[in-house]
Amino acid sequence: MNGMDRCKGFLVLENGMIFPGIRCGSCENVTAEIVFATGMNGYLETLTDPSYYGQAVVQTFPLIGNYGVIPEDFESRKPYLFAYIASEICDAPSNFRCKGKLADWLAEQQIPALTGVDTRTLTRVLRDHGTMNGMICNSPDEADLSKIRAYRVTDAVKNTTCETAYTLGEADAAYHVALLDYGAKSNIARELVKRGCRVTVLPAYTKCENIAALHPDGIMLSNGAGNPADNPEIIAELQKIMTLNIPMMAICLGHQLLALANGIPTAKLKFGHRGANQPVRNLQTNRMAVTTQNHGYQVQYNPNDAHCSDTADLLYVNINDNTCEGLRYKKIPALSVQFHPEACAGPQDTAFIFDEFLETMEVQKCR
Repeated sequence: MNGMDRCKGFLVLENGMIFPGIRCGSCENVTAEIVFATGMNGYLETLTDPSYYGQAVVQTFPLIGNYGVIPEDFESRKPYLFAYIASEICDAPSNFRCKGKLADWLAEQQIPALTGVDTRTLTRVLRDHGTMNGMICNSPDEADLSKIRAYRVTDAVKNTTCETAYTLGEADAAYHVALLDYGAKSNIARELVKRGCRVTVLPAYTKCENIAALHPDGIMLSNGAGNPADNPEIIAELQKIMTLNIPMMAICLGHQLLALANGIPTAKLKFGHRGANQPVRNLQTNRMAVTTQNHGYQVQYNPNDAHCSDTADLLYVNINDNTCEGLRYKKIPALSVQFHPEACAGPQDTAFIFDEFLETMEVQKCR
């Protein structure tokens, strides 16, 4: 079936609500966690962000695909999301970099998609009731609500991390960064290489002693998918890695995993933060930044809890809901952020955090 061959399809939510649409991409039935993303552009980065593993993404912006498919903008080698939902997918893209139509690419990648959906109402439902599971199918009669409710995103890091280590950047670079890939967006490594780093990308389950053997100047913990608490093996290894006293920077899932390794809990958000317009405030400078985010869990930092306050300083908060957006640790040279300073597409307000990471590595090297 071609990408825009038209046949009816349905999204059935776990609460029984049914949203009709037109199927495109793959026409296989699929069950996933249904989440919405508010970006007005950057749909290619969304489609190829490994953080969406196990999920079906609802685009709130009404027209998607107007600049087609541009492989140079991908954040990973393939899409990891389970399904895609939009109000309208453009069938006549226009951009000098365009390499094809989005619907055709979704079909090639075997990603089930649904267009012609009332995404405005669907988003309101998810905001009011919270993230829920759903099934994209050819008929509502195929949906078993008990099975839909029972669905869980599992083995997310295992299925999105790289299989073997690889290196980017110049061999004689000023800094060597070990990047633990929990489902990393490619632009994290690109931002480091752009700043003169050599980056060794490592599988998520790399042991502490193997990292130490690389003698890195810094360690980056990447973004990724799923519930951070589902990764006890990684959390235990991070507790060993912290003893190396090597400067660390953590983004998104990495931020959550580092918190858990330090005894700070995490919890699921009602409907998550996904989009390029999330405002955060730096508590030290009182300056606000607009950020790109993609996560369904939060770090539950409580400034009134003695363990939290002894472990880290709360550095950033989300202006919309006051959730933790960044921590600076007190006993280890580590900074973690929930948002994406490497955002592309998205605001570049917080790209300076990479420069702060380089400054920390330089200070450590001079000791």
